[in-house]
Amino acid sequence: MKFPFQNVALIGKHKSPEVAVPLLRLAAFLSSRGLNVVVDSLTDEHLKGNPYPALSLVEIGRTVDLAIVLGGDGTMLNIARTLSLCQVPLVGVNQGRLGFLTDLTLDNMQDNIAAMLDGKFVAEQRLLLAASVMRRDVEVYSGRAFNEVVVHRNNTSTMIEFEVRIDGEYLYNQRADGLIVSTPTGSTAYGMSAGGPILHPSLDVLELVPICPHTLSNRPIVVNGSSVLEILVQRTGDIHVRFDSHTSYDLQMHDKIVVTRHPESVCLLHPVGHSYYHMLREKLLWNQML
Repeated sequence: MKFPFQNVALIGKHKSPEVAVPLLRLAAFLSSRGLNVVVDSLTDEHLKGNPYPALSLVEIGRTVDLAIVLGGDGTMLNIARTLSLCQVPLVGVNQGRLGFLTDLTLDNMQDNIAAMLDGKFVAEQRLLLAASVMRRDVEVYSGRAFNEVVVHRNNTSTMIEFEVRIDGEYLYNQRADGLIVSTPTGSTAYGMSAGGPILHPSLDVLELVPICPHTLSNRPIVVNGSSVLEILVQRTGDIHVRFDSHTSYDLQMHDKIVVTRHPESVCLLHPVGHSYYHMLREKLLWNQML
């Protein structure tokens, strides 16, 4: 991470014209502090009379020191997968619903970002997943995921069957609607909805969460973050592997999905005093009396 920050990118929620006003207001503030400001080229489509250069995400990754994302968790997931390869730190301003990854608000973003520009921030490294689909020992597809890699049946009533191995050792055979391989970040997403545990993001672990398993003894399991996970498809119908609900690939009988920790991580910046537990209380309404 390069600090002090000099080149800053602003990225808004895709196809959301309402992001224009707060984004341009923030851009003017950053520019007044002497920073070089650029905007994402897709965001630029909603900015009438935008005076700032518009760059693609690939160009942003090559040229900026900091990216500020105005959107929800879905926006942050998409941006993080791309910019993590360039180790660009990310700040999230919540314009979505829950906002597990975007802890600033439109009301407090300017004061908090001003403090961050002065070095008052907490940097956090988050685990990223890499997955490959192997077909007859040849890689036919690969992708990255910040939340989870999911093997899942499509719109059919038939369960899928698969074998799971961890570091080459047989774990189990499973009949279920699917299997979630989640990072600690993703443990508050699909994994939590399927009954998996919430994992603190500082943990170097992965979790495997069966989706509606046919055998009730098949429970979620947490494994070391350096593990190599192999999922061998033993029965297909209409089945695919999905990466953060963003991209997917159709699977065939005997395909093997190999999931590992990606060598790069995602760098998130938080205000000083940020608390993961406070965030959970707020987002999950744990502080409300029943």
